[in-house]
Amino acid sequence: MKNQGFTLIELIVVIAIIAMLTALATFNFNQARVRARDVQRKSELRQIVNALELFKNDWNPQRYPTDGEGLNVLVTGGLMAKLPVDPREKATDGSWADYTYDQLTSLTFILTACLENASDPDKSVGSCGPGSVGVPYQLTQP
Repeated sequence: MKNQGFTLIELIVVIAIIAMLTALATFNFNQARVRARDVQRKSELRQIVNALELFKNDWNPQRYPTDGEGLNVLVTGGLMAKLPVDPREKATDGSWADYTYDQLTSLTFILTACLENASDPDKSVGSCGPGSVGVPYQLTQP
């Protein structure tokens, strides 16, 4: 009478194949999450630019908020419901650790976000600054 079933080697090979497929799927899933957070950062910066344009048009002569005023004037002025929070820092509301606003002149500014995906096609030249990880993405006006 012959025993029916799998040998130990066959079972080990199947388990190894399943483990490799799981590892690949996990890696791809994590990369998709990184890209999704970067898309959200870019979208939030564009929303801030739109609010800054509204702020500028409310002033005569036109100007953007000063560095001293910061972006909180967009919320207090009713142009935004609240400032966006970096997707990695959602738990600490109000955290702008990876976003920066710098007014260059009364009519020019730079908004910067640190993207996690170093191969992002929209990345800017430079670094994100001390303590930040990633590559910079900058929007300037005008």
